[in-house]
Amino acid sequence: MGRTATPAGAASRLERVDAAELVALLAGRRFAVLTGAGISTDSGIPDYRGPDSPPSNPVTLRQFTSDPSFRRRYWARNHIGWRYMDEARPNAGHHALAQLERGGVVTGVITQNVDRLHTKAGSRTVVNLHGTYAQVVCLSCGSGMSRAALAQKLEELNPGFAERIRALGDRTLAPDADAAVADTGSFRYLDCPSCGGMLKPDIVYFGENVPKNRVEQAYSLVDHAEALLVAGSSLMVFSGYRFVRHAAARGIPIAIVNRGRTRGDSLAAVKIDSGCSETLTLLANEFSSPDAAAVACS
Repeated sequence: MGRTATPAGAASRLERVDAAELVALLAGRRFAVLTGAGISTDSGIPDYRGPDSPPSNPVTLRQFTSDPSFRRRYWARNHIGWRYMDEARPNAGHHALAQLERGGVVTGVITQNVDRLHTKAGSRTVVNLHGTYAQVVCLSCGSGMSRAALAQKLEELNPGFAERIRALGDRTLAPDADAAVADTGSFRYLDCPSCGGMLKPDIVYFGENVPKNRVEQAYSLVDHAEALLVAGSSLMVFSGYRFVRHAAARGIPIAIVNRGRTRGDSLAAVKIDSGCSETLTLLANEFSSPDAAAVACS
């Protein structure tokens, strides 16, 4: 397994060595990419487990469906949080992956994130494993609406709520578009306009299964790739880790770029303890040369 960047005095030298190992591993190979919350931290969206991340517990399906008070608090926080996520912009790491896809090097992205930043950056083949913040679905009849449309309805029920909270400057955001909001007691939420059923963001919560068709699409990307690159995921959640195990079973090389240890480190041919933006930009620059383009198209 490739070395990781360690103590401060040697950090830059080791990172250069690791970057060379990463380039050598991926050169001449078309690779799929699995991303986690760590790729979006440079866009202002914190992750759950990063060293600088605020304490945050992901929402569970049982919490959401079993407790009306929890749902009221959740929708109040989400009424604020989804706006910040919608305003977030792709960073250099997202743009680098889109550039690598345009060059025929990246075959597609499997993302555990719900922030849509890969799509905003221009990536075309994206499997949103856990859904996105931008849609809402009824758990009874299956009808859906955009999060923006629901926001209009919630604003009618809670006039001025978003403006009051935003004026307080409370902008703590979680990777699932949840936001820290202290006063949620008077917030009114909405049931499905079609059947009266329970509305839920079209996001896979903890305790909920990823839809089968998304899992199959993700496996297919790995099956048609010659390597797998993990960027910004600790792989602690099995929904992403399974694709690393699948790549290992297929015998294709695995590279991991992540700050801190991951569940897949023992399966990686190269592991770099580094941020995603700088490392992915390096790859994009390296593989955008004329020689690299010729290899990708061969």
